[in-house]
Amino acid sequence: MMTQENRIEKDTLGTINVPRNALYGAQTQRAIENFPVSGLLPWKAFIWSMVVIKMAAARVNKNLGLLDEQIALKIEQAAQEIITDKWLDQFRVDPFQAGAGTSHNMNVNEVIANRATQLMGGDLGEYRVHPNDHVNMCQSTNDTIPTAIRLGCLWRLDEMCLAIQNLGEALEQKSRDFDGVIKSGRTHLQDAVPIRLGQEFSGYARAVFRDNERIQRSADGLRRLPIGGTAIGTGLNAPPEYHSAMVKELQQITGIRLYTSDNLFEGMQSMADMVDFSAAMRTLALTLVRIANDLRLLASGPATGLDEIRLPPVQPGSSIMPGKVNPVLAEMLNMAMFHIIGCDTTVTMAAQAGQLELNVMMPIIAHELFEMMQVMIGSVNAFTSKCIKGIQANPEKAEGWLQKNSILVTALNPIIGYAAGAELVKEALRSNRTIIEVAREKARQHLLVKLNSSEPVTPEEVDMVFANLRRLTEGGIIDGSAGG
Repeated sequence: MMTQENRIEKDTLGTINVPRNALYGAQTQRAIENFPVSGLLPWKAFIWSMVVIKMAAARVNKNLGLLDEQIALKIEQAAQEIITDKWLDQFRVDPFQAGAGTSHNMNVNEVIANRATQLMGGDLGEYRVHPNDHVNMCQSTNDTIPTAIRLGCLWRLDEMCLAIQNLGEALEQKSRDFDGVIKSGRTHLQDAVPIRLGQEFSGYARAVFRDNERIQRSADGLRRLPIGGTAIGTGLNAPPEYHSAMVKELQQITGIRLYTSDNLFEGMQSMADMVDFSAAMRTLALTLVRIANDLRLLASGPATGLDEIRLPPVQPGSSIMPGKVNPVLAEMLNMAMFHIIGCDTTVTMAAQAGQLELNVMMPIIAHELFEMMQVMIGSVNAFTSKCIKGIQANPEKAEGWLQKNSILVTALNPIIGYAAGAELVKEALRSNRTIIEVAREKARQHLLVKLNSSEPVTPEEVDMVFANLRRLTEGGIIDGSAGG
């Protein structure tokens, strides 16, 4: 029965009104009414991966002689339409939903079944193609959802890794650009021995590259698919060859390297592979927070801070203070990474919440993983293009700070020893002079003595140590000799 606004559909709980032109059906409508929680909708990665599974299942079931060829063809056609971004507005179930993801699975089954029915000349709700008996054939929510999580992450893996690689390369380019800028190193936020700005940036680049490698390694665990385990891993209601046939078909459709599972029970009980992938993204997030905060420190001021680098001015920084420009891209990156770390916490807690043969928290695991990837891709791309590539060094300020740095005395350690060096630092700070001035004066007064010797250090030896501050960034022992 239909009214102007609704049609009546029936499921195992009875009848329910469904919007007249909706491609979804009764179970989706119940989920919409039961879970008006967040207003959030499934990420496209989730829709895509579930629809790809339905397409592969239709092909495999047809080839195994289980599904009518015409029905299989219409399921595949309907799925292909969704894959090419049609009907995405028909996926309406909040991620905070029934455990395991039954509502999401049925949303997909119903949309494909109704659209396939239309393609066969039928009406919405007529179900010439049935959501359960045809679209969901040889499947369960319990094996399709963990398979979809894996596929959805792998679907955007290359895109995310490219964004991270581009960031690493931009930082690496800056390390080359800034190689000639000698500055104070800092440990504990206190003065330390010299470092080149390029060396500082090379550390950032390498950390990003290593985290990218970590993400790619962790993604390999996602390639093991549990599809074919059906309800609890036994494969009930699916032929023995279904699992391997599905993995092969999914690989052919997606072009993604995939593996069969050596234990379907583990593949459905355990979310450890997802936690591993989430944790790798969290590790990158921690790295990026650290880098963003370093850049904010290095660019602080400009008049009253370090001011050793200048970040691109992309927008005014204050509604009341004219001319103020803030490190907004670094601030954005911090907020994005904090969000990702929070998502990882949710994945972690949800992964340990499974019991016996199933983890019922899979819908939120899926949502958080796909959200992490979306936020990572968008924030890293923006940070790379609008911040890192436009950073400029301020050599005058960096070298000015270095000249005032009393910890340069460390280079004299091999000549005069640690204790004598500490006394020079105290004198420099007390008299508000540079360490080089104090060391020269002591040498002229013959008050600077070589370690384990009564031989005085000459002013020329002091000058030799500090003549080329770049040498202090290249390792080795500076002994004050001409070849030192």
